[in-house]
Amino acid sequence: MNIKQLEVLRTLLATGSTIATAKTMGLSQSGVSRLLQQLEADLSMSLFVRDKGRLIPTPEALLLARDAENILLAVDRMSGHAEDLRSGAAGPEIVRIGLPSSMWEHFAPAMLVDYIRDFPGVRIETFFETTTAINKLVEQRVIDFGFLRMEGESGPGIEVERVATGESVCVVPKDHPLAKLEEITVKNLRDVPLILIGRQRPNRMALDQTFRRAGIKQIVKIETHTNSSACSYVAHGLGVTIISSFYANLYRHLPVVHRPFVPRATQEFGLARAVGTPLSIAAHALSDALKRQIRLSQKDV
Repeated sequence: MNIKQLEVLRTLLATGSTIATAKTMGLSQSGVSRLLQQLEADLSMSLFVRDKGRLIPTPEALLLARDAENILLAVDRMSGHAEDLRSGAAGPEIVRIGLPSSMWEHFAPAMLVDYIRDFPGVRIETFFETTTAINKLVEQRVIDFGFLRMEGESGPGIEVERVATGESVCVVPKDHPLAKLEEITVKNLRDVPLILIGRQRPNRMALDQTFRRAGIKQIVKIETHTNSSACSYVAHGLGVTIISSFYANLYRHLPVVHRPFVPRATQEFGLARAVGTPLSIAAHALSDALKRQIRLSQKDV
């Protein structure tokens, strides 16, 4: 027994003939007769009798028609729900995403504008955390996926897709003397007030080591923990900072410029999710929205 056979039963009861049923369903008359015969064989009973060229339903057919109608209604509901899931009109009650703290101000809202329009039935929860915290949230299945800086091995049961790269740059106020240079070296930063990020983090320890090897004493005026705050402090003339160009590109609206920092260093960023846990359609669409916003944010202007 299959859905097409039940549709034939329903349509035959409504039209009373194989010709009308064939026209309604877009089938041949022989196709309708074959499906009816298959249904009767599957049920081991006759559902219609012929009387002067007309099909007369048996009492059993009328009783079974109620069951057929309920099944077909359930199939229609399922098809409609699937369409709502594909279109974004419905979905999981919530999609959870982890992002670095520096992406809350402009990046996240821009990412969500089109997504919310396309997926009006989905609620989004955003977690703004460090790379370490995002790794843990993914590992514990608290969030569906997270964007993070790839700093060595990820946690067990986590897979990371690289989606962006950056290189170390020095961010300085537009009117700062260093803004006239094509690139900035460690020696150029002698006696320059610094705004540094992420004490005890791998990238910060590598930067500190670079200054030590060059014999340059750091003049650290501000320690902070987000790239957004570092760029804002630079914009207010409080010093200069060294961050990834990926984050510097998110704050080009500020009165700052960034120049390549020498010695050069590169960074990789990825989307992390739990192994063996497929993303829902809504979550997958949000990851695509994030990738699109990354491409837009990193375009040369």
